[in-house]
Amino acid sequence: MSPEGKSLLNIIILGFGFMFMFTAFQTCGNIEQTVIKSFNSSEFHGSGYTSMSIIYGVFSTSNLIAPSVVAVVGPQLSMFFSGLFYSGYIAMFIHPFTWSFYTASVLVGIAAAVLWTAQGNLLTINSTDSTIGRNSGIFWALLQFSLFFGNLYIYFAWHGKIHISDKDRQTVFISLTVISLVGSFLFFLIQRPEPESTPSEASESLLQTETSESSSVVVAPQGLCTQALEAFKKAIQLSITKEMLLLSISIAYTGLELTFYSGVYGTCIGAMTLFGEDAKSLIGLSGIFIGIGEILGGGIFGMLNKVNRFGRNPVVLLGLLTHYVAFYLIFLNIASDAPIAPEEGTHLQAFITPSVQVALLCSFLLGFGDSCFNTQLLSIVGYIFREDSAPAFAVFKFIQSIMAALAFLYSNYLVLHWQLLIMVVVGFLGTLTFFTAEWVVMCRRRDSDYDSI
Repeated sequence: MSPEGKSLLNIIILGFGFMFMFTAFQTCGNIEQTVIKSFNSSEFHGSGYTSMSIIYGVFSTSNLIAPSVVAVVGPQLSMFFSGLFYSGYIAMFIHPFTWSFYTASVLVGIAAAVLWTAQGNLLTINSTDSTIGRNSGIFWALLQFSLFFGNLYIYFAWHGKIHISDKDRQTVFISLTVISLVGSFLFFLIQRPEPESTPSEASESLLQTETSESSSVVVAPQGLCTQALEAFKKAIQLSITKEMLLLSISIAYTGLELTFYSGVYGTCIGAMTLFGEDAKSLIGLSGIFIGIGEILGGGIFGMLNKVNRFGRNPVVLLGLLTHYVAFYLIFLNIASDAPIAPEEGTHLQAFITPSVQVALLCSFLLGFGDSCFNTQLLSIVGYIFREDSAPAFAVFKFIQSIMAALAFLYSNYLVLHWQLLIMVVVGFLGTLTFFTAEWVVMCRRRDSDYDSI
């Protein structure tokens, strides 16, 4: 197999591994607040929003050490062991206790930082300047199939159910735990990438560095400490570069809307009693439509790679406009107290007669807009920081996760309208700063006589 073919196969395996893992984890995140409300136990007093806030809070701070871990352990083993912690978090719901719930939240937050730093590292070393956009789209589309399969199962399993019984909960989470473990073991199929026959000096140096890190069996402790320290210092240096500072607001926006579509919006739909007895099962159906939007966006703007001739700005602008339409329709269709309603739900009506069709359309728009932002952010970060991919993606995830943690925290208290307003403002500012960052990249590319990517 040619080096390019092997690299493409690695990206596909990477995508499938994440698809299985996040079929389990994203489904878990989408339903956990609803499950917790239905869990009848005097020993358990947890909150799904609080748990996700802990996860993303720990995730953000752990990104400071994640490049060091990936540098020492290697990206492949880093993803495998991180995946085991994800499986442990999901398995905890089979019979949850408050202490195990929040302990698992801390551990999976640490694992998430290592997992996503290693993912960005592998994505970059298996890509060239001309394939980074395509590979980002392939990975993103495969990852987002996770929203489709897991939530399809939830829709049929919970159809017509008003209350989620212990047996329902245990059946779902045993299945999700097994699916997550399958994804973790798939990472062992990823092969070491080979350089092209005439690689650039920068790419050759990068590949030599990355493969030596991932294939080392015995390294002196002093060497490990040096690698870890250098990776940490590089992450700090990259975080204050002009390009990363410009991208930080759009990255922050993806953290806010990640919280909204992955946890808050499904809870809102499930709390709308005016949707009828099937409101709980609509959580799964909403996740399916989010996944369809994500997959479609990843396919159009990544795999087909047709819009790169016009730059990344039109895609990001389309993502913002798509989200604005979704936010406006949600404002009209969903009651303001839906995010914080009790188990029995809310009986309030928004500004129009509640419509399931409008709610599911909004789910699709949320997923499509999210894919617009994330495929272009993955592409531009991988392009700008190609030689420092692990620290760069660690900074990316640090910013994204700290904002997701903040959003999950305020979701315990803020009504829907305030949450939408926050995203509208941050999304607008993030789009403007992304335009500026893309302009800087285009100027640099012209000055360096690079080919169009």
